[in-house]
Amino acid sequence: MFASAVNLIALVYVCSLHPAFGQDCPNRQEIQGMLKQVQKLLSAHEASCLQSLRNLRKKINLLQSGTGKQTAKSTNSTCPKLDAPINGRKLGKSHGVGHEVHFLCDPGYEIVGSESRVCQESLTWTGQQPTCRDFNECASSPCLNGGTCVDEVNQFSCVCAKGWAGETCQSPVPTFFITTTNTSAGSTLAASTLPAATTGAYVRPSRCTIVQGTTHCTCEPGYTISGRDSYSCTDIDECELFHNGPAGKLCLHKCVNTPGGYRCSCPAGYNVTRDGRSCKDIDECATRQNNCTNDQMCVNTYGGFQCVRVDCPKIPHATYVKTSPMRCERTPCPLDNKACSQTPTSFSYHYLAVVSNLSAPRVMFRVSALRQLGDTLRFTLLGGRQARRHFTVQRSDRQTGQLMLVSPVQGPTTLEAEVEMSELERRVQLGRYITKITMFVSQYEF
Repeated sequence: MFASAVNLIALVYVCSLHPAFGQDCPNRQEIQGMLKQVQKLLSAHEASCLQSLRNLRKKINLLQSGTGKQTAKSTNSTCPKLDAPINGRKLGKSHGVGHEVHFLCDPGYEIVGSESRVCQESLTWTGQQPTCRDFNECASSPCLNGGTCVDEVNQFSCVCAKGWAGETCQSPVPTFFITTTNTSAGSTLAASTLPAATTGAYVRPSRCTIVQGTTHCTCEPGYTISGRDSYSCTDIDECELFHNGPAGKLCLHKCVNTPGGYRCSCPAGYNVTRDGRSCKDIDECATRQNNCTNDQMCVNTYGGFQCVRVDCPKIPHATYVKTSPMRCERTPCPLDNKACSQTPTSFSYHYLAVVSNLSAPRVMFRVSALRQLGDTLRFTLLGGRQARRHFTVQRSDRQTGQLMLVSPVQGPTTLEAEVEMSELERRVQLGRYITKITMFVSQYEF
C-alpha cells in the first residue's frame, strides 16, 4: 500500500517538472483524484500503524504485570507470621517453606493444639495454632480421706482432715492413751495403759484393756506388739515386709521406712506421683530450673536436662547458614562448582529423651519429604558401629523413612544416628538431606 502511494506521488512530480511528456501525463482533475487516493492510502497506513502500536503497548503492559506478580510472589514466598501463645513461647523465626516453628508453655500451663507447625508450599501452616491452658493439679482429686486440694504452680498441696497426714493425707495420725485406771480383777471391762518401756520414734506404748482379769493390748496402725515386752509396740518395717508382695513392690524406686508407716522416694530429677508409689520426671526446661545460656537450647531428659547448641557444619566447597534453631541450609552453589553441588543440601538436628531398656524393635523417628522433585527417594543410615548396633532404617511409604531401634539400650548413655535422604532423577543425584538424631537415655526406667 505504501509503495503505490509513492509511485503516484512520483508520477505527479515528474509531469509537473516536464510538461513535454504531453498526453502521457494526467490532467489537473486526474491529478487531484490521484492525490485524494494517495491521502486515503496514507491515512489507512497511519491507522494500521497506530493499531499495531496499541497492540504492542498492551503486550508490554501484560509482560510487566506478569513480571511484577512473579517478583511479588518470589519475595512473599513465606507463611504468615505466627504469634507466641499467651503464657507461652515460640521457638523459630524463619517462616519460609519447609521450616518448623515450635511452641512451649510456661510452668503451670499445658499446651493445647500443635506443638510444632511446618510452613507448606501453599504458604499455609500445618496443624492448629496452640494455646496454653492452666493445668489444674487438683482435677483428679489427689487428696484422700476428706483432704482439701490446693492448686499451685506445677504442683498441688493437701490440707488434711483431722486425724490424717501425709502428702496426700494417706497416713492416719497416731493417738496415744497414756492413762491409768485402778480397777479390780473382777471388772468386766476397763481401759488402761500399763507402764510402758522406754518409748521413741519406733517404739510406742500399747493400748490395753482388762476383761475379767485378762489383759488385752493393741497397737496403733503401723506398729506391732514386741516379742520381748507385751506392753510395748514396735514399728513395722513395711519396706522389708512387703518388698515383693502379691501386688508388687510398695515403691517402684525406693521405699523408706518411717515411724508407723513408710514413704516412697525418687532419684534426683524426679518427683513422687500422686499415687505415692511411682516417679515422674521434673521438666527443668519448662520450670526454668536449668543453667543453659541464651545461645543454648534446653532439652529436658528423664531425670535431668541437657544444654545443646546447634552450630552449622564446616564442609569444604560449601557454606551453611542457620535458617531455624534446628536447621542449617547450604547457600546456593556457583554453576561451575560441582564439588559444592555434591555436598548435603541441609542438616536437621533433633533430640530425644528416652528411658532405659526400651523394648525393641521400635520406631524412634521418621524422615519425610515435603515435596519430591525427582523420581526416587533413598534413605540410608550413616554413622559408626554403635549406631548400626542399635539402629536400622526402613521405608514406611514412598516418601517416608523411619529410624528403628533394634536392640534395648541400658542408660545412662547418649546415642547418635544420622539418616540421609537422597533425591534422585534417573539415578542422578539432585540433593542430599541429613537428619541428625541424638538420644539421651536415662539411668532409670519407670
